[in-house]
Amino acid sequence: MGIGDGALGFWNALSKEFPESRHQRCWIHKTANLLDKLPKSVQPEAKGMIHEIYMSSTRDVALKAFDDFVRLFKVKYPKVTDCLLKDKEQMLTFYDFPAEHWRHIRSTNVIESTFATVRLRTYRTKGCLSKTTALTMVFKLIQAAEKKWQRIQGYQLLPKILSGEEFIDGELKAA
Repeated sequence: MGIGDGALGFWNALSKEFPESRHQRCWIHKTANLLDKLPKSVQPEAKGMIHEIYMSSTRDVALKAFDDFVRLFKVKYPKVTDCLLKDKEQMLTFYDFPAEHWRHIRSTNVIESTFATVRLRTYRTKGCLSKTTALTMVFKLIQAAEKKWQRIQGYQLLPKILSGEEFIDGELKAA
């Protein structure tokens, strides 16, 4: 599975190199995109409803929350509902994986926070680095960031995923 924002290049490359891969859109990016299309007065209610979608315990509950959001905002704010509807399937892919993994695969922020530090440091030292010193600095920054990373919950389930076993709403499907 690939997890990302709306960058088309990433999805095209993933599909080309790994045609069997599943796509999961980042809920943090999607939430920000949706809220940007709404007036400030409506954003707190909308944000709560968006959280209800991706924090639901099952796909069916998420779909109901999804439909409630669309029903409430479609007439007054069609751009926000169109934005949500266009990626409906890719937003809910995580329900086909172990529930233990959901917190890791609903968002790309884990990866982005690491690279934000790298980006900040390399931007500040722009023009002062050779290729070798830049790579060394990036390596050391990522190595330092690694100490704060959380371990993947449910890592013991990875062989089941790789062997093709199915998960429904986060639970292993009975044989």
